[in-house]
Amino acid sequence: MKIDIICVGRLKEDYLREAAREYEKRLSRYCKLQILEVADEKTIEDASDAMAERIRSLEAERLKKHLREEACLITLEIAGREMSSEAFAGAVEQLKLQGTSHLQFVIGGSIGLHNSIIKQSKWHLSFSQMTFPHQLMRIILLEQLYRSFRINAGEPYHK
Repeated sequence: MKIDIICVGRLKEDYLREAAREYEKRLSRYCKLQILEVADEKTIEDASDAMAERIRSLEAERLKKHLREEACLITLEIAGREMSSEAFAGAVEQLKLQGTSHLQFVIGGSIGLHNSIIKQSKWHLSFSQMTFPHQLMRIILLEQLYRSFRINAGEPYHK
């Protein structure tokens, strides 16, 4: 299975880059993983609604360059569907059994995703009602992907 994680922004902290590298290494035995980063827009604190929309639009145009028609697009959204790790693993396995060979996960910038990206998504996923920094969300997604492959392979994982 091919998995792309398409992210707005770069990992700025060494500890986050190190964690991402570790999960990339672990996932390499289960899938072909590619992480694609697009530039984020400078976000002004207390930006107007119009300015926030403009920022999301600019970031969306960069994201769209990486989206593939044949892939199953999954957006990470606060308003998305929450599920347990086991349910997530089951959903990934079900997609695989249905013949889906390419998943693309999209993580927006600090003010979220533009509606044009959300509308293209086949699966709206939330890891929590809590808000996480988008850089940390990448690590959480990598960990949950790794956990899902371990669950689906019948290998031990931390409950």
